[in-house]
Amino acid sequence: MLKWSEGLAEDKDCSPRWTADHEGGEVGGSISNLYAFLAARHKMFPNYKEKGIATIQGQLVMYTSDQSHYSVKSCASICGLGTDNCVMVPSDENGRMIPAELERLILDRRAKGHIPFFVCATSGTTVLGAFDPIIPIADICKKYGMWLHVDAAWGGGLLLSKKYRHPVLSGVERADSVTWNPHKLMGALLQCSTIHFKEDGLLMSCNQMSADYLFMQDKLYDIRYDTGDKVIQCGRHNDIFKLWLQWRAKGDHGFEVHMDRLMELSEYMVKRIKEQSDKFYLIMEPELVNVSFWYIPTRLRKMPHGPQREQELGKLCPVLKAKMMQTGTLMVGYQPDDRRPNFFRNIISSAAVTEEDVDFLLDEMDRLGRD
Repeated sequence: MLKWSEGLAEDKDCSPRWTADHEGGEVGGSISNLYAFLAARHKMFPNYKEKGIATIQGQLVMYTSDQSHYSVKSCASICGLGTDNCVMVPSDENGRMIPAELERLILDRRAKGHIPFFVCATSGTTVLGAFDPIIPIADICKKYGMWLHVDAAWGGGLLLSKKYRHPVLSGVERADSVTWNPHKLMGALLQCSTIHFKEDGLLMSCNQMSADYLFMQDKLYDIRYDTGDKVIQCGRHNDIFKLWLQWRAKGDHGFEVHMDRLMELSEYMVKRIKEQSDKFYLIMEPELVNVSFWYIPTRLRKMPHGPQREQELGKLCPVLKAKMMQTGTLMVGYQPDDRRPNFFRNIISSAAVTEEDVDFLLDEMDRLGRD
């Protein structure tokens, strides 16, 4: 099952590059990202496992975008780097990491004698659904000898779509590791998370403790399928079975149809928002299924758009959300970001949604919020 998913991480000419180490059944994408960090540190500093931090002569530094999932920063805390050494790289107005800023910040830490070693590019940020540009980031990692991890927990499902995988996931085959959560865009039951590595055997080398009372080498079956010694957990659910069962039911084509349908529904929502520009304000063209927008009540429809209007629209979000919940008809999330006050973020991750559902959502927001 995991080899099938790795085969999807291929280059634009469809030549597979991922035939290596993998693990399924992590406790969510946060733990998958932690495995990537641990493997990267083990690859670059193999003595750390036995001898500890004293074997590293210098301060390790990791990099991720300011829009990335908080679990990336938590790796720095959990693994002893300290959060000050998880450098948050600025993103552009669409939420994508700026490669030139990444290189500038790498050079800044190198000049201080630090050891930049790990970069996390995000494919599908939590709020905006942005995809960091993997190819230029991979070029920078190669230039400075750094590990490239792609957190595709949210956006990895687009690998299943010939129509939508490029350009947003172009270059993913150059990553050293990839996090992918089938329980997100693919609709597998919670929870079902995977982590993939380019180098075969690395995860075992990193985490193996060789407990001979569990991981005997003389079992009657092929011990390559005994993956327990690759991971830091011991007892685990067989979460990858959910993905296998789903794949057996849907097949490659079924998953592709599923991904295409989600994107088409999101495109339909964008179209309907633009057609009602007096009532809704589209914040940006989405790269994924995250549609970010403001609802405009009657009293603000004549007001020119600018910072003052955005502040008023932001104040409306929790009020309108409360009315949705009290009425029991809708549940649409909102949040601020570094550039904007609160705005609505609609996510379509179920292929059971219809265009009529999208129309109802917008009509109901207008009914509840116009006054």
